[in-house]
Amino acid sequence: MASLHPGGTLDHYRIEKLVARSGMASIFRGTDLRNNRDVAIKVPHPEMEGDPTFFERFKREEKIGVDLDHPAVMKVFADDDRSMMYMVMEWVDGRLLRQILVEQKKLPAERAARITRGILDALDYVHSHGVVHRDLKPENIMVDSEDRVKLIDFGIAGAEGSRRLTFAKLTAAMGTPDYISPEQVKGKRGDARSDLYSVGVILYEMLTGDVPFHGPNAFAIMNDRLLNNFTPPRELNPAISPQLQEVIYRALERDPKNRYASAHEFAKDLEHLDEVGVSDRPEMHDWKKKRSPWGRRIGFYVVMALIPVAIFWLLLYVARHT
Repeated sequence: MASLHPGGTLDHYRIEKLVARSGMASIFRGTDLRNNRDVAIKVPHPEMEGDPTFFERFKREEKIGVDLDHPAVMKVFADDDRSMMYMVMEWVDGRLLRQILVEQKKLPAERAARITRGILDALDYVHSHGVVHRDLKPENIMVDSEDRVKLIDFGIAGAEGSRRLTFAKLTAAMGTPDYISPEQVKGKRGDARSDLYSVGVILYEMLTGDVPFHGPNAFAIMNDRLLNNFTPPRELNPAISPQLQEVIYRALERDPKNRYASAHEFAKDLEHLDEVGVSDRPEMHDWKKKRSPWGRRIGFYVVMALIPVAIFWLLLYVARHT
């Protein structure tokens, strides 16, 4: 019988230690007894195994991890000989980008750009295989001692053109809305450009120590993203060059068609910042003007209320001049 504690065994694996635990699963460091390879073993909590949404997400993550093969993407090992539901992944020595940001708040521009290029290299491969991650954030990026990255958690990823998984349906699974693209907020299908928007948010955070949009809850953050402009990065960190700031603006365009068309294009600008032309964008000047959905709604009602008054005065004017 499987023994899920340090020193125990799980089929062909020896459990070394518990390394992470969430509301849905526990991750153990283990050893594959057949080849003595270090592995990470993701085991769902018993109460989650009967959840069809979680089961679909778990199986999707496993299939994508088995199919993809890139040094910057977490590899999942196929293993059909299992006595229970779990996933076996490569063991990665490193830390989550979130841990690094908690400790250092913000990173030097050169390092932030280097990590971002690593993320984009992985995405270039992932997107070329028709897969969109859809949940990129510092919690899903591992960074080793040499700043090499590894993308993890493809649980809500999907093939382009597949059944859409919207933010509204997967709020609990996706967590913070800070990195979700505007089109996903609107319930549209996310594509490769949605991932690039998320990378833009991550780059902004690495450079400034903050995310672009704020609010007391998820819906307020989403509305802020749809209605307002973010604080220009150079306002928060003057050490950011105008060219690097321009790259961030291109990645965070509200309309997907105005964003970078590919991860390769995004990475190329980061690698050749001296060739990036800088635009005098209106959003760099009016970012202090804040709108709210309530203000727009009130404005709508005011306009509607004034229509009868305008019609009355128009009729009165016509009557007097005929």
